[in-house]
Amino acid sequence: MKLAFWLSVFVFTLGLNAQSLKEKADNLYANGNYSKAIETYKSLENLEEVYDDIAKAYIAIGNYGEGILNYEKAIKFNEDNLLLQYEFAKLLTKTKKYNKANQLFSNLILLDSLNPNYYYELGVVLEKQKDTLALDQFKKTYGLDATHQKAIFKLAKYHLMKRDFLSSHGFVDRGLESYENNIELISLKAQAYYHQEYYTHAVVWFNKLLDLGEKSEFIHEKLSLSYAQNSDYEDAIYHRKQALRFNPNDANAIYTIGIYYQRLNDFEKAEEYVSRALKLKDQSLSEEYQQLGVIFNRQKKYDKAIEAFQKSLKEDPSNMMSEFFILRTKDEFYADLDSKIMLYEQFVTKNKKSAFIAYAEKRLKELKQEKFLEEK
Repeated sequence: MKLAFWLSVFVFTLGLNAQSLKEKADNLYANGNYSKAIETYKSLENLEEVYDDIAKAYIAIGNYGEGILNYEKAIKFNEDNLLLQYEFAKLLTKTKKYNKANQLFSNLILLDSLNPNYYYELGVVLEKQKDTLALDQFKKTYGLDATHQKAIFKLAKYHLMKRDFLSSHGFVDRGLESYENNIELISLKAQAYYHQEYYTHAVVWFNKLLDLGEKSEFIHEKLSLSYAQNSDYEDAIYHRKQALRFNPNDANAIYTIGIYYQRLNDFEKAEEYVSRALKLKDQSLSEEYQQLGVIFNRQKKYDKAIEAFQKSLKEDPSNMMSEFFILRTKDEFYADLDSKIMLYEQFVTKNKKSAFIAYAEKRLKELKQEKFLEEK
């Protein structure tokens, strides 16, 4: 009797010790001490009960290989545990083992055809495999759960890419009904309005992203472009400058700011930004130099304008617009009538097929008439 009693006490004590170790390991895991948790889990006698815990701890420290091995062991001892299989399948997707993940999610769907997440995760795998059937899985997810935010996003994005804006807005609106601050859906809404050229609406939705703490070059750039389309150039300049903080040497953005300043008749600022853009660009700068020349002309800096137009023509000798601008600027700049007449005569002789020939001939006639009257 005594022997049986002490044996039962011994077994009970072993059980308590095992329970205590398991609790210690769980606490270590809960507090982020994953390596210690793994060590403690492995010290337990019945490892088959904690293989899934060991797998999660390995995943937490980024050791996906050990995570996979321990999930495989856990499933071997718990073949009917669907949650284990689901977590393992997601890990397979994360580690790009798409064929195996596909097979496992398909099996899970056979075992439980009403679980929307199984369809969604299979859709993600198919998407990675470039399989167009992915969309069907997202539709099935949505059919089972009309509030499934991730599936709604996939469907809304698909319709946006197909430029089916009505359907895209419909899915986004349904998603926002259950989660009004879903940043991904708000972004799709803003982009849809932008591509529809409903810039006033686009501004509202891009600003919602900023209000929710989202700040990116993309958001500020699209806000800038939207404001500019509505001729709100001050706001357009502000947001383009915010975009520049993410990419300070974006010559196109700097040039665009210069053009916006030009639209506001702030020619000094326009000159500053267009000049900065020119220094950064390493491609043909004909158009940019031409624009700088126009800005100089608006400030009556005719000598600098001529220099800019000449640089434009040097970058692209076929740029007839810059050649004509040189002529017009010299017309404004030069006082001597003979010099002006000579310039127009040369232009008319050289550019018979120019779009500006009619104006040049008309102006040449006016100058000759002016000289005739002056001499008379």
